Amino acid sequence: MRRLNRKKTLNLMKELDAFPKVPESYVETSASGGTVSLIAFTTIAFLTIMEFMVYRDTWMKYEYEVDKDFTSKLRINIDITVAMRCQYVGADVLDLAETMVASADGLIYEPVPFELTPQQKELQRMLQLIQSRLQEEHSLQDVIFKSAFKSASTALPPREDNSLQSPDACRIHGHLYVNKVAGNFHITVGKAIPHPRGHAHLAALVSHESYNFSHRIDHLSFGELIPGIINPLDGTEKIASDHNQMFQYFITVVPTKLHTYKISAETHQFSVTERERVINHAAGSHGVSGIFMKYDISSLMVTVTEEHMPFWQFLVRLCGIIGGIFSTTGILHGVGRFVAEIIFCRFRLGSHRSTSVPLPDGHTSNHLPLITDNNTH
Repeated sequence: MRRLNRKKTLNLMKELDAFPKVPESYVETSASGGTVSLIAFTTIAFLTIMEFMVYRDTWMKYEYEVDKDFTSKLRINIDITVAMRCQYVGADVLDLAETMVASADGLIYEPVPFELTPQQKELQRMLQLIQSRLQEEHSLQDVIFKSAFKSASTALPPREDNSLQSPDACRIHGHLYVNKVAGNFHITVGKAIPHPRGHAHLAALVSHESYNFSHRIDHLSFGELIPGIINPLDGTEKIASDHNQMFQYFITVVPTKLHTYKISAETHQFSVTERERVINHAAGSHGVSGIFMKYDISSLMVTVTEEHMPFWQFLVRLCGIIGGIFSTTGILHGVGRFVAEIIFCRFRLGSHRSTSVPLPDGHTSNHLPLITDNNTH
């Protein structure tokens, strides 16, 4: 009974076979078929490797929505070196939502030489090169997002030389927390003094000849500090051509949520427009000498997510490649063989028609001789 059931099951499976096997005695091989098969297998191997590379790669997906968070604080990360002594300059933030100056207690004033060491110059040149490439190829920003991780850093390396150069500049670095509204972060002559109508700077005790707002922006970012992310102003260096010179940066900040396979954080992207001019009241160019960064918060929030091709989609595409190549090469081989047979048949017919048979009287006949019983003997 068991053997009978096995035979019935085997017969049933044979009837359900959708891929019947052709006996080898019925299969005809040819040199053209082998050539086409070799080309097909090579093409399949090449496309499979390319598809696997696409499967391993990831891409960034951008989604936009309205930012509804108005109550949280905005963090500003600052690392700027000004070519003036620390006792001559002051940095603070004037929030447009309030008339008082935001607290700048989170900033550190560090006397340093303005000239960089060779190692620091090399990193600065690299940052400037990356900035120029980012302006030409915006797709590089996706690479920076995917390569960002918490153990990386874009800050300048510390000084390792023991030079006796006296500090002639002031490095202002640290972070501030401000309201999520437009504001103005500025560095100018004298320390800030808040008062009910706004704020002022003690600039009367500093001579105009000592004004020098040549500066270098080693780092400026908004939101959570993510080492490895290169911001638009990182590596910027400006040299003042006059004592009374104003440098202005108009910044538009966009809240950004970053979700990659290496990091998940809430940060802020920003775009910047630069302007600089010499203060000359006689010529109508009014203002205050210094460095002014006027920022505005966008009402839109961007969610950047790193995506990957699903494995099932990779299998579907792979099956499509294999099946499509076999079908296409089979059709092309059949059409080519059909055309070749037609051409060869015409050549054969032409050669038979041109065959002449000599007759006994000296004439020739272009017709083929008939095959009779006498000719077979």
